[in-house]
Amino acid sequence: MTTIETRQVEIRPLREEDYEAIVEIDTRAAGRARHDYIGRKFEQAIQSAGQLGTSYVAVHGDRVVGFVMGDVYLGEFGIPADTATIDTIGVHPDAAGNGIARLLMDEFVNHCRVAGVRLIHTLVDWTEEPLLRFFDHMGFAPARTLCLEMKLDDEKSDP
Repeated sequence: MTTIETRQVEIRPLREEDYEAIVEIDTRAAGRARHDYIGRKFEQAIQSAGQLGTSYVAVHGDRVVGFVMGDVYLGEFGIPADTATIDTIGVHPDAAGNGIARLLMDEFVNHCRVAGVRLIHTLVDWTEEPLLRFFDHMGFAPARTLCLEMKLDDEKSDP
């Protein structure tokens, strides 16, 4: 792990040339490559960058060391709704523990406030304790809704 002073980190909107760095950070954080998922989210972020873009990277020197990708939900007639989501957040393991995720979240939250957002949602795997602690520290709490799932077999069955 490298010690990085947060005042030396620039938070800026995500750009096309950031894709490879984001894939690398996400792969290292997730423990597996998620090219399809990151590719979809990245394309959405690039397309919405000029509107209500809420996707940012943290840059130290000339290297992307973290990212956050999310959305502000548009209401009717292009008027922002009062909710946003965080899809993915990641910090390069070499830069972890330096407050970079907090800088990214602060930028995301400030942008959301300016856009009129009143509620931010995200999903976290129940077993991801460090991520759960991070979001708890940032002020997130369990939502009033409960996510339910149903696993399907490979076999096709009749209802």
